Formats: sequence, structure tokens, C-alpha cells
Amino acid sequence: MAPLDVRPLAPGKFQDPDRTLKGEARARVAFRGLRTLWVNTGTLCNITCSHCYIESSPRNDRLAYLTAAELRPFLDEAAARGEPLEEVGFTGGEPFMNRELPAMLAEVLGRGLRALVLTNAMKPMRQMERALLALHARYGGQLTIRVSLDHFDAARHDAERGPGSFAIALDGLRWLVRHGFRIHVAGRAGFGDAAMREGFARLFAAEGIPIDAADPIALMLFPEMDATADVPEITEACWGILGRSPESVMCATSRMLVKRRGADGPVLLACTLIAYDPRFELGASLAEAARPVALNHPHCARFCVLGGAACSR
Repeated sequence: MAPLDVRPLAPGKFQDPDRTLKGEARARVAFRGLRTLWVNTGTLCNITCSHCYIESSPRNDRLAYLTAAELRPFLDEAAARGEPLEEVGFTGGEPFMNRELPAMLAEVLGRGLRALVLTNAMKPMRQMERALLALHARYGGQLTIRVSLDHFDAARHDAERGPGSFAIALDGLRWLVRHGFRIHVAGRAGFGDAAMREGFARLFAAEGIPIDAADPIALMLFPEMDATADVPEITEACWGILGRSPESVMCATSRMLVKRRGADGPVLLACTLIAYDPRFELGASLAEAARPVALNHPHCARFCVLGGAACSR
């Protein structure tokens, strides 16, 4: 992945839901059925990262803690609608800061669904070791823990997440390995895909971590995201030009559940990446959220279409 274009985003881009700044028809993605439901457990986090797209920190609670009772009706609705739901992903913030996470995981896993938890593998996760071990003993391979390591080099990781964070995260990853959890790692692609995979392969071999660094699912390298940097708008013609299909973009088969601070209840968003833009809030039920999404945000272009990335398999 090439470095981010440092030119500022041109005024007028990503404004009209139907037309680009040049007047071309903006690309839209039709909903193809819910395969992955993302749950934002809350934006509070134990650390503050330099480039967190959702601005998580120990003080940011714009997205409040979600509860198992609030999640349950959406799982029920998915089943009643016959959605092809396979996996529920938990993101934040740091999901393990939400004390309801074990109950939410049990709710999901008990239905025979896969669960994926995105974590920095630091203190909040270690405080839930007993609950995690119990879930692992009962549900085994249905549960995947994805640990964020921005870089295989400690100094570069710590530059993003704070001094000493790499060592703590690596210790958490070792704990997961020792206890047989299914694990994935998420890094950043801005340093170069090939070099990153080679470096992570060396790290995994040295630490005895059973991850194939060449596997794009087991080691996900995410494109850099900066909503203020210039990026082309995506038109209907881009699908053919780029050789991409609308079905390959994650908003075709996923939605994210959030609860805004002070809100009466949770709502569904188009995806995990755009948490605060009201244009991407789709409703308080799956029925309301099962509609097309206009690719009207820089993240749609940089991450999903041009970056070819997705938050799950």
C-alpha cells in the first residue's frame, strides 16, 4: 500500500449522495443479506492511539456500552428474517472494557454463530481471562480473537499506541496461544504489504505464534485511513474499471450496531468505519437497515474499494 496522499480533500467531494463532484453517478452498494453483524461495544479504550479512526480513548464515550439485552433483539430479528448471518464481530474502543462482553459472546456463540473480538490484548482482556477460558472450553473454534499489532517492530507499534504497549500486547497474544485460542492479528499496510508480512513471519516464528503471515485473513493488513486526505470518488463506472464487484464491499453483507451516548436504544450503521456521520445511520432494526448504501465518504474509497479491505472474512 502506497503512503497516503498528503493533498487535502478537495472541497465538494463526498457531499452529494447521488453525484460526485464531477457530476458522475455515485456508486451504490445494494444490501445482499446480513452475513456479519458488527457490535460496537463502546468507544472507551484503555489507550489513546495516534491515528484511531474512531477516536477511541479513556475519555471518548460517544458510543456507549452496549448490553446483551440490547443485542439480543437484533439476533432474534436476523433469525426471524432468515438472514444468512454467520458471524458477529465485536469492536470498540476496547471491547474487553465492556463488562457485558462475556454475556454478549455467550449469546452469540450459544446460537451456533461465530464470534470475532478485536482487541489490543492488554489489561482489560487479561482481567477477563476466566470468562474467556470458560467460553473457549465450551465453544472452541467458534471464537476468534484478533489482536492489533500495528507493526512487527516494537518501536513502530509503540509510536502509535504508547511506550511499552507492544510488549504488553505480545504477552497477551502469548497467553492466547498457550490456551489454544483461535487467533488472528491485525496490522497496518502503510509500511508495505510484502515487508510487513515478512517481518510478521519472523516475529511469529520467534514467538511460536501459529499464524501464517501470508494468509490475508489470519494476518489482516489494513489500509491507512485519513478522512481529510484526498482520494478519488467512486462512480458506477469504477466497478468495471477496477475489476471490482459491489458484492465484495462489506456494506453489501454487514451492518454495525451502536448505542450513542444518551440515546434510548441502539441503531444500525452501514459499516464499522463511519461511526459519527449521520448519513450512514440506517435505522433501529434490520428491516430498516436493509437498503442500499451510497459510497459517499473517503473511507468508502480508500479502505473498501481502492484499498480492497474488509473488517472480516
